[in-house]
Amino acid sequence: MKDLINNYLSYMIALIVMTSTSLAYAQTKITIATVNNSHMMTMQELTPIFEKAHPDIKVKWITVEESKLREHITLDVTDKHGFYDVITIGMYEAPIWGEKKWIQPIDTSGDYDLEDIIPSIREGLSYNNTLFAAPFYGESSMVIYRKDLIDAAGVTINDRDTWEHIRDVAAALHDPEAGVYGMCLRGKAGWGDNMAFVSTMANSFGARWFDENWKPQLETTEWNNAVNFYVELLRKYGPPNASNNSFNENLSLFSQGKCGILVDATIAASFVTDPKKSKVFDKVGFAQSPMQVTEKGANWLWAWSLAIPTETQNAKAAQTFIRWATSKEYIKLIGETKGWAAVPTGTRFSTYNNPDFLAVASFAQDELEAINSANPADSTLKPSPYIGVQFAAIPEFQDIGAITGQMVSGALNGTISVEQALKSANLSADNHMHQADYY
Repeated sequence: MKDLINNYLSYMIALIVMTSTSLAYAQTKITIATVNNSHMMTMQELTPIFEKAHPDIKVKWITVEESKLREHITLDVTDKHGFYDVITIGMYEAPIWGEKKWIQPIDTSGDYDLEDIIPSIREGLSYNNTLFAAPFYGESSMVIYRKDLIDAAGVTINDRDTWEHIRDVAAALHDPEAGVYGMCLRGKAGWGDNMAFVSTMANSFGARWFDENWKPQLETTEWNNAVNFYVELLRKYGPPNASNNSFNENLSLFSQGKCGILVDATIAASFVTDPKKSKVFDKVGFAQSPMQVTEKGANWLWAWSLAIPTETQNAKAAQTFIRWATSKEYIKLIGETKGWAAVPTGTRFSTYNNPDFLAVASFAQDELEAINSANPADSTLKPSPYIGVQFAAIPEFQDIGAITGQMVSGALNGTISVEQALKSANLSADNHMHQADYY
């Protein structure tokens, strides 16, 4: 009997040890939803390095294009499904969703070095001075152009040129028979696609989304002038089917040598100057965004950032991943494994103080100047009640901007006039604002 009891006790002790060991190595699985931009794909590629350092965490990726991403994560967060543990959002969603408690504060304790993050980026991702999304890369917008084509045409591009001047330069560079289009701009419908660009152009023409009483202003002379200019510019000097193109498509066209001028996100600079990704890497110049009647709001401000939905059951593991992916150490990892020209930029001062980065990033100072010049609190010539450059930071804007983007895309395609597009967009915006009791 004594031997039987001892054997039983030994079995139980072994079972407890085995169970404890199994639990110690049990993995928490986190699902990350992100946009299919190049920097995000690199982050996905480097996941094994994170998992090796954190063997208790396993990462699953859901990677989709921008408009689909916004649709998926908005539905997940608002309906509290909890499908994702880490989501990729921007400066529009972070403060609104933070206020609604749809996402959790980011852990910035210890060596995370919150003060190293560029203030305008940090503030745009915060609510009540609490960071609700950690910036993976930040951006403004600027002019990216072919220096060789500019020189051959005998024209110039400078900081803050007028849009008329940029149009004239595009005309001089436009040579479809040689496979070169004078101007590449976003045409794909979406509040974060064509309207990210069109809003900044409209700002520079003196437009605003809403007046001080929250009445939509899309039927104004300023909006009409801006959108007519945009439509004519792309129709005359843009690539075929421009209404299908957003960031990735235009980046590809420029990198293949098919665009004379690209006005888009500053983050594009690191790709078009990369010999591995661009045929024109050594022929690229940069300038601050064009203006028309004002510099206010002429270039946007954005940061693709990582956030944690409140409904996740894996918040601790999600925080661990986000701190890794948005750290100075991650930037160093990219620099040492992919090259310093490939690091995600626009987030930390330390990146722009790094001599290794500055030695290879000809665009660094232009990029930082563009980011620092964008002011979401003062982005329109006439007074406006909202925060945001290329968007208005109110919950209703996502629908308003999306519908306006569809209308503007229709005007670009020629299926509707600019005047009718803006009239329809204004009517829709007015309905949204009235239903939301703004007036």
